[in-house]
This record gives sequence, structure tokens and C-alpha cells, in this order.
Amino acid sequence: MLIREATTEDWPAIWTFFHDIVSAGETFTYPLDLKEADAVDWWLMKPPHRTVVAVADDGTVLGTAKMNKNHMGNGSHISSASYMVDPRHSGQGVGRALCEYTLDWARAAGYRAMQFNAVVETNAAAVGLYRSLGFEILGTLPEGFNHPAKGFVGLHIMYRRL
Repeated sequence: MLIREATTEDWPAIWTFFHDIVSAGETFTYPLDLKEADAVDWWLMKPPHRTVVAVADDGTVLGTAKMNKNHMGNGSHISSASYMVDPRHSGQGVGRALCEYTLDWARAAGYRAMQFNAVVETNAAAVGLYRSLGFEILGTLPEGFNHPAKGFVGLHIMYRRL
């Protein structure tokens, strides 16, 4: 698996699973009816932020990550990242590779920590992955997310010092 800078040429492959993940409404706080034009602007970050794709040897896009500062001004030393893995390739280490890549990027860019602002508590795979990589749950916003099957569930704020 290769992780490289995402380009606009990658967007159609990203959109295929991005749309399905967002419209399922189980893991992201994005609008369920997010239009492609808005999604591409939100996901394909401009420098100094980055968006990458994980690709198979044959060029298939397996997943994607975006990384950015979490806040501006005096909070700009904290990074953040978001990840999406094509469900057809889940369980193959794509999410872990993307998360490790973003941690390395944040360290190299001089950030002091990484914070995730809204990890849905029922997203056990993501919470488990992040914890295995040293993230801790700082707090949980009770009923902060309206899950389509489980109703109102918490949103974790997760943090890791770099």
C-alpha cells in the first residue's frame, strides 16, 4: 500500500465511498445529503493542510485522510485529522496506516498534539484503533450524535500528545 498526496483525479474514487459513508449517517457529523461540490471542497485540503490517499499496487484508492490544524491563533499548535476507508477494504490495515501517516505528518510539521473533536462512541473500530495508537478520550458529549439506528449517542473528544 502506498500513501500519497490526493489529487482532483482521485476524487471520483474517493466520492464513491465518501458519499456512502456520509449518507449512512453513522460516523461523521456531515450533512446526510452533502452535495459532491461541497464535499470535495471540505475534503481536498489546501496547503499547508493535506489530503492523502492510500492506494493498492494496482492504483485502487483504498482510503483517504485529511490533516489540518485543529484551531487557529494560539491553538494552532494542535493538529487534527479525519479518515475514510472504503468499506470494501476495511480490516486490511488501511485505517491504521493512514492514522500513523497523519501522526508522522503532524510531528514533522511541528504540531504538539493531535485532537479529534467528534468520534462517535459507537464507532468501535475507530475508537479501538485510536486508543491502540495512544489516543485517550478526554471527554464525551452525551447524546452529541443522532445515530440512525442507535439514537442519540455520545461524541468523544480524543487526544494524543506528539
